[in-house]
Amino acid sequence: MAEESSSEVESSSAGRDGEEGDPSATVLDLTSCQLHDLDSVELPANLTELDLTANRLSSLDPRIGHLSHLKKLSFRQNLITDDAVLPLSSWNALSDLEELVLRDNQLRKIPDMKIFKSLLVFDVSFNEINSLHGVSAVSNTLKELYVSKNEVPKIEEIDHFIHLQILELGSNKLRVMENLQNLTNLQELWLGRNRIKVVNLCGLKSIKKLSLQSNRLTSMAGFEGCVALEELYLSHNGIAKMEGLSSLVNLRVLDVSSNKLTSVDDIQNLTKLEDLWLNDNQIESLEGIAGAVAGSKEKLTTLYLENNPCAKTPNYTATLREIFPNIQQIDSEMFS
Repeated sequence: MAEESSSEVESSSAGRDGEEGDPSATVLDLTSCQLHDLDSVELPANLTELDLTANRLSSLDPRIGHLSHLKKLSFRQNLITDDAVLPLSSWNALSDLEELVLRDNQLRKIPDMKIFKSLLVFDVSFNEINSLHGVSAVSNTLKELYVSKNEVPKIEEIDHFIHLQILELGSNKLRVMENLQNLTNLQELWLGRNRIKVVNLCGLKSIKKLSLQSNRLTSMAGFEGCVALEELYLSHNGIAKMEGLSSLVNLRVLDVSSNKLTSVDDIQNLTKLEDLWLNDNQIESLEGIAGAVAGSKEKLTTLYLENNPCAKTPNYTATLREIFPNIQQIDSEMFS
C-alpha cells in the first residue's frame, strides 16, 4: 500500500543545513526517542520539518504552534486523542503546513483542519475514526489522503478534492463506491479489506493504481473505462470470470489470485503485462495459457499459478518457461 513521504526525513536531531544541535537546523527527527513530552527538546524557530514518530506523546507542545516555517509535521504512532489534538485548530502560524501525519494514534474523528490552507498530505490512518465527517473542511489543495484502518462506513465529504492524486481507504467498513466523480486527477485508489460488492468508479478514467483486494466482488464489470490503469489488485474476492479487461491496454500488474477462476480470459491484447497473479484459483489446465496471454508473452516476467489444479501438470515449470521466454519468476521460483 502507499506510504506517506513523512517517514523520509533526515537523520535524528540534525538539519540539512547544520550539525546536531545547530540552531540553523531546519529538520528535526525525533523518531523512537521514547519521549513523553518535549520539555527537554529545543525547537528551533526556523524548523521546516518536525518528525515525532514512535514516541509516547499524549499532548501537543504549544511551542510547535509558533513554528511558522513548518511544512511537515508528524505525530505518527503516539497516544494523541481527540482532545489532545484540539490546539491544532488554533495554531494559525502553521497555516502554510503542507504535510500533517496523525497516523496510528487514538483519534475517533477527523480533527479540525480548516486553518491549513496549503495542505498537500493528510494521514489519519490506523486510528478509530468512525466517519469522514469533517474532512470537508480540509483544504482543496490536498493531493494525498490516507484514512486506512479505521471504522469508516461511507465515502463522503470529498467532492472538493479536485487535486487529489492518492486516496487510501483500505481496511474500513465501506460497502459502496460512491462520491468519487469529482476526483478527476485521482491516480491511486486503495479500497482493500472493505465490504464492497460492486465496482463503481463514478466515471473516473485517470486512475493508474487500483486495489479492491479482500472485498465481496463477484464480477469484474466496471473497469472497462479505466484505460490508464497500470496496476489492478483484486485478490481474495469471489470472482468467477475474467472480463472487462481487454481495454486496459496499459496494465502492467494484474492480481486476481484467491478467487474462483476456472480459466484465463480477456487479457490477450494486454501487451504491457509484466506481473500476472493467478494463484489459488480453480484453473484446470495449462492448455490455452499461451493464447490467453499472447499479447504479453515476451513481456511477462512474473507468473503465479500455484495452488491451481494446473500446477500439478507434469513438467509444469518447464512448460511455462517455454511459453514465456523472458520469465524471471514462476510462483516462488526465481530464474536468472
